[in-house]
Amino acid sequence: MCGIIGFTGYTEAKKVLIDGLTALEYRGYDSAGIAFYQQGSIKTIKTTGKVSILADKVAALKIPDEEGSSCGIGHTRWATHGGVTDTNAHPHTAGKVTLIHNGIIENYRELEIRLKEEGRTPVSQTDTEIAALLLDSLYEGDALKAIRQAVELIEGAYAFCIIFADQPEVIYSLRNSSPLVACHAKEGSIIASDMVALIDYSKDYFVVPEMHVVTLTKKKITLTDLDGNQVCPRMLHVNWDMTAAKKGGYPHFMLKEIHEQPDSLRNTILPRIQNKLPDFTADNIPDSLFDGITRIVITACGTAMHAGLIGRAMLEKLLRLPVTVEVASEFRYQDPIIDKNTLVITISQSGETADTLAALKLSRERGASTLSIVNVKGSSIARESDYVLYTHAGPEIAVASTKAYTAQLACLYLLAFRFGFATGKLEKEVCMDEMQQLLSIIPAVEETLAQDKVIEEISKQLTEKEDLFFIGRGLDYALSCEGSIKLKEISYIHSEAYAAGELKHGTLSLVTEGVPVVALATQQKVYSKMISNIREVKARNAFVILITIDGQEAEPSIYDYHISLPEIKDDYAPFLAAVVLQLLAYYTSLHRGLNVDQPRNLAKSVTVE
Repeated sequence: MCGIIGFTGYTEAKKVLIDGLTALEYRGYDSAGIAFYQQGSIKTIKTTGKVSILADKVAALKIPDEEGSSCGIGHTRWATHGGVTDTNAHPHTAGKVTLIHNGIIENYRELEIRLKEEGRTPVSQTDTEIAALLLDSLYEGDALKAIRQAVELIEGAYAFCIIFADQPEVIYSLRNSSPLVACHAKEGSIIASDMVALIDYSKDYFVVPEMHVVTLTKKKITLTDLDGNQVCPRMLHVNWDMTAAKKGGYPHFMLKEIHEQPDSLRNTILPRIQNKLPDFTADNIPDSLFDGITRIVITACGTAMHAGLIGRAMLEKLLRLPVTVEVASEFRYQDPIIDKNTLVITISQSGETADTLAALKLSRERGASTLSIVNVKGSSIARESDYVLYTHAGPEIAVASTKAYTAQLACLYLLAFRFGFATGKLEKEVCMDEMQQLLSIIPAVEETLAQDKVIEEISKQLTEKEDLFFIGRGLDYALSCEGSIKLKEISYIHSEAYAAGELKHGTLSLVTEGVPVVALATQQKVYSKMISNIREVKARNAFVILITIDGQEAEPSIYDYHISLPEIKDDYAPFLAAVVLQLLAYYTSLHRGLNVDQPRNLAKSVTVE
């Protein structure tokens, strides 16, 4: 959510800033702006709308190359405090201070009252401008001192990049919860909210520690704690390049990432096989983690939470332990029952999801063992966890998560297998067989992807619909929840997921002639019951899209379209059916003429509550 870029170096800053903001567009935003030094003063340009509009405004200035700035900051804003206006867009300037901000300042109202009493009145509706006014009121030439004083007064989650009018080649930065990464390259020093904005310059970077001040000059980056002690940052290395974060010939990132799932599954599963058994040695996860565990809690948001619903079934089946799945945004406020015998699994693609991070911290405070499944190395959730399973899915740019979801499922299955084997609940031969089944999903997913033209044709029947239902039983119901959110978030069609056995308890009143129903029937043990449920909706003239496993018989009279998946065991069908639902959502959105990768009002990484 929102994007930050800062650069000071030996090349023209405006291009670096615009390129960085373009790379960060996938995070979701509704306005953009940059600020840079020009002939002794700070020039700010900002606008509502896309980065391309901002780029046109910058180009219209026609600043000669010899007058170009080599230091500046840029931001893409997703409105929280205040509406979508040019005035509310970042950067914000107060006196000698110009800053950009991700996050929410919780006590901005109290600070605003204090500042107004001093004669400092904001012109925008944002909490960010309050931070700029506060910092300017404290600044007397010593930037580090002013920043330390401001931090003592500000409450909330934030990541700041700050430039001062009288320090033309220096950027200061600080964060609390909201992510920041930084690197130094031959072009200069760069800081951003996401590695995709840095990767063109360096693969070596560091995650800015919380409550530490970063000072960027063209020659170096200095990191200090709030007491002024210099700290050596922990350097990380990214093992992908920018081509992995570009479309690679696909019309949209989402379609590219759907088709990358065989590779992301290979990268997630294969390094964790030793002698045909699951092995977490390289992840530094010991079998002792599972000792004494009597309960498992999975907490996550959105798609990651839906992965948890599938994972719960496998964990409970193999371990015979109670597993609950909790929405992270509700977890803290329910006074959850967790203790030292609880394993809390948090799931987040970005590793920065604010609610999931808060749930993780609470779990640790209460003595639970914590393991996180994330895709981004060095992310906040990864650093806060006792143990981490990285999904190795590579950068996921589209707002709608696809390959991260199936990679998360793979991690949960691997975890179930290792937990079961390590505690003696899963015989060696059985564990090896389950691992073979997990490997078999990779070619099966490739085979499923080959049906994308068929799915595209089916999706054309949904483009004018305004309501749609997903139904299923068991794992199919859990997957229906994911199919529903995927469709609604990018096509804007109202969709709901229902357990098929609950149709007669209210839902059937909404099923009328022509209403689309996506019926998932991949689970052999409840197949006959599911077919009965499908007959119920078809009897009310619903438009039925039936999804089954190859070999399952279905009368043509109960469906309008039938998608048959490669033959596979019930427990592994969600990997294949997920691909179908992702493609169905993608093509429906495409045919409705919508922005597939950047749906309205949504952001890739939700870093505020």
